[in-house]
Amino acid sequence: MVYFIGAGPGAADLITVRGAELLKKADVIIYAGSLVNPDLLDYAGKDCKIYNSASMTLEEVTDVMKENRDGLVVRLHTGDPCIYGAIREQMDILDEEGIEYSSVPGVSSFIGAAAALNAEYTLPDVSQTVILTRMAGRTPVPEKEEISKLAAHGATMVIFLTSTMLYELSERLIEGGYAPDSPAAIVYKATWPDEKVIRTTVENIGRAAEENGINKMALIMVGGFLGSRYERSKLYDPSFTHLFREATK
Repeated sequence: MVYFIGAGPGAADLITVRGAELLKKADVIIYAGSLVNPDLLDYAGKDCKIYNSASMTLEEVTDVMKENRDGLVVRLHTGDPCIYGAIREQMDILDEEGIEYSSVPGVSSFIGAAAALNAEYTLPDVSQTVILTRMAGRTPVPEKEEISKLAAHGATMVIFLTSTMLYELSERLIEGGYAPDSPAAIVYKATWPDEKVIRTTVENIGRAAEENGINKMALIMVGGFLGSRYERSKLYDPSFTHLFREATK
């Protein structure tokens, strides 16, 4: 059995209880060493075989899974593996081989970044939509999902895998409709001990990252949720009746 497990955004104690228990029982762990906190390997048993996939190809990773098909294999991905985890291609090979697998969700880095900012992505009368995306690099994105087109919605945006293209990102966001002085934030290594949080504006994203020496492992957040204006939620408004409470005003 192969388990695809979300390691969480960084801090070792942000893995789920289920994920941690499976790490303890694993015969083999294949972890994304470029991003996963190595402290998570402390959960492994003394006889567990551990592989760092940072230097491995897809075929090498799945060969390890095939060779250990009679054991419990953990494929440990950063954050939640459903977001930029490249898990589908692994699962398709396992399907071909008749090897069972299951997924264990994790805390995504975009959630860890919101915690670092003490922010709420969905604020009434500001934004009720969160767009998770990335700039096109060596891996392209569909033309209709180009950053400036997504920016036209004015929704909350969380941009992954773009730390080396931040000046271009600013240009695309402004081209799409964000005002240059719209609020933005950079969160480097959310929930890690060396986490950095930088609040800036859309036009200054690149400069702010450069001044703080950030060129990898950062998320970019853009939108009005970073500002101070919003409407109060109806859920707790005394004048609002719902299934569990009658209005009192």
